[in-house]
Amino acid sequence: METSKTVGVIGGLGPMATVYFYDMVVRLTDAKIDQDHIDMIIANRATTPDRTDYIIGKSDKNPIDILKKDAKKLEDYGTDFLVITCNTAHYFYDEIKESVNIPVINIIEETIKSAKKDGHKKLGILATTGNVKTSLYQNMCKKYGIEFLVLDENRQQYIMDIIYKDIKSGKSANMDKFKDVISHLKDNECDGAILGCTELSILKNDNNLDNEFYIDSLEVLAIRTIESCGKKVKI
Repeated sequence: METSKTVGVIGGLGPMATVYFYDMVVRLTDAKIDQDHIDMIIANRATTPDRTDYIIGKSDKNPIDILKKDAKKLEDYGTDFLVITCNTAHYFYDEIKESVNIPVINIIEETIKSAKKDGHKKLGILATTGNVKTSLYQNMCKKYGIEFLVLDENRQQYIMDIIYKDIKSGKSANMDKFKDVISHLKDNECDGAILGCTELSILKNDNNLDNEFYIDSLEVLAIRTIESCGKKVKI
C-alpha cells in the first residue's frame, strides 16, 4: 500500500459543494481512529469568478489566474496532488496542470472511467451550460466509447435554474424540473445520468437518490482521492 499522502483541494466553487466533498471523503474513508483519515488542505476561494459566465461570454472575468495561484500555493504547502471540486473549472484543467509539478486528478475523466467500469452504454449529461458548450463530458465519452445525450435548450435551462437559482442560492432543488429531465433521459434510452456539476451531487444527497442510474462526479472524485492517499474506501 502507498504511504499516506496529502491532497490539496481547489475549492469554493461553490462553497457548499466543497463542504460536501470534504464530508463525503470523511464518511467514505474506512477509518477507526483519526489517524486513519486522509490529510487535506482546502483552498475555499469563494470569490473565484464564475466559470460558466466567463466561458459563455457573459463575463470577461477570467478565473484562470486565481485557479493557478491557488494550485501553486497548495503545491508550495506540500500537497502531493490536487483535486478541483468543480466540473466546469476543468475547462482550465490543462493550464492548471501545467502550472504545478504535482498531479491533478481530472474529475471528468474519472467519472467517465467509473461509468465505463460499471457497464453504462449511454449517458445523459447534466452539467452547467459552460461545461456543455465546451464539450468536456462529450469529448470524454467519445474517448471511452460511450454514447451520450445533451439536453435541449429548455431542459438545459431547468438544470441551470436548479444549480444557480436553487442550490447555489441555498434553496431546495426544484425536483419537478429534475424529474422531468430524468424522464427525458430514460425515454431516450440513457442508462445513466452524469451528475456533472457538484451542486447536483448535493441534490442527490439531499433527496436520497441512491440509485445506480446516477453517476455522481463528486463521489467518484472523493473515492479516487481516498485511494490516491493510500487509504481504504468503505465498502
